[in-house]
Amino acid sequence: MPDADLPVLYLKPGCPWCEEVTDWLATKKIPVRKVIVSGNREAMQEMIALSGQSKAPTMDYHGEILADFGVDELIPFLKARIPGL
Repeated sequence: MPDADLPVLYLKPGCPWCEEVTDWLATKKIPVRKVIVSGNREAMQEMIALSGQSKAPTMDYHGEILADFGVDELIPFLKARIPGL
């Protein structure tokens, strides 16, 4: 799947929730396009425009937004969108 078609995961380096979510997604082999917002004004503004806030991680799953979450919130969000997860 081309990167442009993947869900987008907005991250901040050093964020423990971001690392936890990234590790969980890798374990489940769920591909995402990672966008680092720290030090990237354009990416940060994009994330804020989508989610209405500046906290990471934030996921844009094909137009559906999950903001400021951990794995506990991500699992039900993705189970509702990925059959068989």
